[in-house]
This record gives sequence, structure tokens and C-alpha cells, in this order.
Amino acid sequence: MLAFIASFIFCLILWLALTFNGRMWGYDEILAGIIFSIIGGAIVRKIFIKDYKLAKRFIFLIAYLPRFFYEMAKANFDVAYRVITGKIKPAIVKISPGLKSDLAITILANSITLTPGTLSVDVDDEKNLYVHWIYAKDDVLEKMPRDYKPICSTFPDWARRIGE
Repeated sequence: MLAFIASFIFCLILWLALTFNGRMWGYDEILAGIIFSIIGGAIVRKIFIKDYKLAKRFIFLIAYLPRFFYEMAKANFDVAYRVITGKIKPAIVKISPGLKSDLAITILANSITLTPGTLSVDVDDEKNLYVHWIYAKDDVLEKMPRDYKPICSTFPDWARRIGE
């Protein structure tokens, strides 16, 4: 019963978030949301009970999004600064995030590629990632591939939580 209630609340919040258009919801929208949330809660409940790992990954993915959007906004300003000032020193760097699963590597590579100023180029057999970076500092390059924080912040930690 607890899984159904949690699933119902999750579905209702998702429904309300997706149907919000700048004004308060009408009674018909709320009633439709409750009906579809009951149906969705009954379906999703079985998934959450049967596969706890899937539910945990989904929760971590939702929690990861604000951090990802923050890093993306920060990178946008950095790239705009580099374009205006011309301070560009591109390089391809190797990072070793220590991820084991292909899903985690894919999440990390996509997060890096979606962030302006970086582009995932290749993954080798040891699951090291090669990244094209718009501004590679010399002091940071000396610490590679283990110190990857200047390139991808906490993305590997989040990819590990979601994908492993």
C-alpha cells in the first residue's frame, strides 16, 4: 500500500508539473490528474516494488538534473567569455573516472558533451574517457587523468550513482 501511495503522489506531482501553464489548475485538470495518477500509481507501484534498483536510479537522475543545469549554465558563461576574449587553448585530455558499467560511462560522456566547451571523443578498453576541452590549463594537465574535476566537476560521482 505504501508503494502505491508513493507512486500516486509521484505521478500526481508529475502531472501537475507538466500541465502547469502559468495559471492555477482548474477542477477538471486536477480531477484528470487524480484519475491518471491512480492508474499510473497502480502500474508504477509494481515496477518500484519489483525493481528497487530502477527506482533508485530514477531518483538519483532527478536529483542530478539541478546540478547538471547549474554546471551547464556556468559553462555557457565560460565559453562566452572565451569567445569574446579569444582565450582559447584547446586540448584533448584523458580522464579516468573509474566507472565500471557502460551505462555510467554513457551518462558521463553525454553529460560532458552537453556541457559547452567540452566534447567526449572516445572511450578506450580500460573505460578511460578522452575529452576535447576548450581551455586546458597546464597545471591541470599535469594532474590528469585522475584529477578530472576541472573538466567534469562531480559528473562521474552522479554517473556512478545512476548507472552502477
